[in-house]
Amino acid sequence: MKLQRMCAVCRESKNKSELLRIVRKDGIISIDLEGKSDGRGAYVCKASGCILKARKVRAFERSFSGRVDAEIYDTLEAMDFGE
Repeated sequence: MKLQRMCAVCRESKNKSELLRIVRKDGIISIDLEGKSDGRGAYVCKASGCILKARKVRAFERSFSGRVDAEIYDTLEAMDFGE
């Protein structure tokens, strides 16, 4: 059975490979493209709708109980996942 994770925005459970991981380690938040970095992780669907909505609903602020730089959201929105 494949690993299932929940999107922080739409709350759907999906295969880990279908999601993008955002990680906080030592207070630094970054995008984990490999999905293997140490630290607290939050997942978001690669669909542009979830990525755009993440900023609006402050999904990562909620997941990490703290401030997330706009640069993280800007980078996510600029990424192309072929959706």
